[in-house]
Amino acid sequence: MTASESPALTLDQKQRFYRDGFIVLKGAVAPPLIEAARERMKSAKKGEYVGPRKAMTDLLNASSLTPILREAMGDFDAPVNCQVATNPVRQPGDNFTPLGYRDKDIPYYAAGIHMDGNITMAPSQEVEKGTPEEIYARHFATGPKGDLGRSPEVIGHNFGVLFQDPQMSLSLGSFTAFAFVALNDQSAEGCGQTAVLPGAHHHTERFFRWQYETNGCLGPEGPGWPRLRHDVPNRCGMVYLPEAVSNAYLDENSATTPDGRRWPRPTQVLMEAGDACITMYHIPHSATRNENGTEARQNIIFRIRNKKRQPAVVPDNCGVTDHPDRAFDGGWLKFEPGNDPWERSKQSMINMWDEWRGMQEIVAEERAKAAAA
Repeated sequence: MTASESPALTLDQKQRFYRDGFIVLKGAVAPPLIEAARERMKSAKKGEYVGPRKAMTDLLNASSLTPILREAMGDFDAPVNCQVATNPVRQPGDNFTPLGYRDKDIPYYAAGIHMDGNITMAPSQEVEKGTPEEIYARHFATGPKGDLGRSPEVIGHNFGVLFQDPQMSLSLGSFTAFAFVALNDQSAEGCGQTAVLPGAHHHTERFFRWQYETNGCLGPEGPGWPRLRHDVPNRCGMVYLPEAVSNAYLDENSATTPDGRRWPRPTQVLMEAGDACITMYHIPHSATRNENGTEARQNIIFRIRNKKRQPAVVPDNCGVTDHPDRAFDGGWLKFEPGNDPWERSKQSMINMWDEWRGMQEIVAEERAKAAAA
């Protein structure tokens, strides 16, 4: 690369990105930007959230990640906020997680593999009683807005919404890409790093297409994807990934919980300070327990949406929101007549490469290879 050229993924990196759905970029963020972000976090006042601070958003806006993403994906709004994902050192706990299992029992450092854009409620720490319908109603009545019934007005403790659209046909927020930056060393497993299911973005796209062709409803509560599991220890486990996807990653070597349930083994994304990882929105992923670390894991996470989907709309809390078709607090955004944001998002979910302008040649080549094989 010459001094006049902008950073970009190589051919080999694009091929791996197509295959795996994620790519680690070594040293993508310069040391001065990493140090500035670390110092800003250290100087934060009690209760201050530093996500919107320039030192944090510069990790993407002022680094090589911006030209890399623009070449591979296309235009996007510069983030004005980010998720400051600090994962403290801790040992396995007795607490129930949103999956309905105790933290200590979930394999692979308690990896709760999920699709982004899901609503999350604080998990019940008692074994739930009643019918599935009663448990559902009680669980989602605990949100910030109280008991609204089964409604798109319901928001979770993570600010996710129960349904994206008034018709309740879309229950996942979506965007185009993740970019997350490591502020400290995460090069050994069990240090709280992000874990992914390599290649699972292909499975999720096929699943979304099947849902869409079945009845047009995508996400949890659509075909093949129940919202809750009741055959879990606390009888109220969120289903963050459909079985059609997770089952593709199970075999006789998969680790189990005490009830005998098998869990897909994810790949931990190993990075050092200054490294970054770009992933597809479609890839299932999770934070993991920081059991072996010597300090809190520090990842800064950005969620990016290609301007192609909504050219005239800048998402509320751009860079952090996982539901850009709604306000961050669950409010309703205004769209011009004829602009159906839910249908546009569905089309992007069932055609995941359409928003990756610089990947089109690679996608065509790889699909041709697959068809020939």
